[in-house]
Amino acid sequence: MENELKDSILKTGTTILGIVCKDGIVMAADKQSTAGTVVMDKDSEKVVKINDYSLFAGTGMVADIQKSIKITAAELRLKELRSKTRPSVKEVANLAANIIYNSIRQMSMLQFMVGSLIGGVNEDGSTELYSIDPAGGIKKIKDYDANFGSGMPYVLGFLERNWKKDLSVEKCIEIAKEALKSSTQRDIGSGYGIDVFAITKDGIKKVVQQEIIPEYKDK
Repeated sequence: MENELKDSILKTGTTILGIVCKDGIVMAADKQSTAGTVVMDKDSEKVVKINDYSLFAGTGMVADIQKSIKITAAELRLKELRSKTRPSVKEVANLAANIIYNSIRQMSMLQFMVGSLIGGVNEDGSTELYSIDPAGGIKKIKDYDANFGSGMPYVLGFLERNWKKDLSVEKCIEIAKEALKSSTQRDIGSGYGIDVFAITKDGIKKVVQQEIIPEYKDK
């Protein structure tokens, strides 16, 4: 499994990131989807709402990511109806981790290989960020993370130098933008645009949506 995780970093072809701020969470991703060395989609949404109070950012096979989101959203809705309470962000992350964990341990020719970031806001207004590795391991993030995307080395290096405790959401949005630009400039699996979301006590909002347009210039 350890070798599979190492190999998956090179195969995911994406950049996702999450940053813990003083007053919320910032999550972001590039917009390029690839199949090997071929760009299949230039407008892929990699940060997706699970429901009104939680976000899922995924790296790995597109079909696996989409299925993970659908199953997680459906199970959360059932949990809400049965308990008549809203699950916490921690419960959302644990549910998603269990779905991934159980999938890769079933007898199957094709198993989930999904790395993800789960961010959200609890009923009391507090925000949380969790990272789930492709084996289903879960960790609460207290600073920042980029999971197992191919752009991870570029993002983590940038965040290591620029993140500080108690930064505002506004400042973290700018840091996320610059981190993604670093990745899309150097990682062949990332590019064509960036999406940035802010999670605060007031809810979830997409705050940045930019497109990278290649140009040909005469020298």
